[in-house]
Amino acid sequence: MGNSMKNLLTKDWRSILMYLIMGGWTTVVNIVVYWACEELFHLDYRISTTIAWLFAVVFAFIVNKRYVFKSVTNNWRDRFAEMGSFFGFRVLSFFMDLGTMILLVGLLSINGTVSKILANVIVLVANYVFSKKFIFKDRTVPIAEKVQ
Repeated sequence: MGNSMKNLLTKDWRSILMYLIMGGWTTVVNIVVYWACEELFHLDYRISTTIAWLFAVVFAFIVNKRYVFKSVTNNWRDRFAEMGSFFGFRVLSFFMDLGTMILLVGLLSINGTVSKILANVIVLVANYVFSKKFIFKDRTVPIAEKVQ
């Protein structure tokens, strides 16, 4: 296997490992906030899901940008584009999360916290694909393109 292929695989494995670690922490934030809203404040599971999602998305943006994808944006336009893309895809995953919760809690009467854990597994995979393919991409222009 050539050095460039080995470097690519090493880089992708590092990214996946970091995503799993940070995704784990994001999941902890999501579940803890959900649990607190539902159990301590006795909020409806849909409201609890929404509040937990908000906390988790802000946390996820910060750690994904910095630690997982090591994204560097050199100007405000790129920063806002990246942030807008991140939050836009997370809205999509919010509906996946909420839909799963409605199915598991509302229709199947499964415990809310257990349902939240199952929903997070689905969302974790979807969010990695969204982040890797669409959000945290290299925004730097290669030198060869700058010369032309």
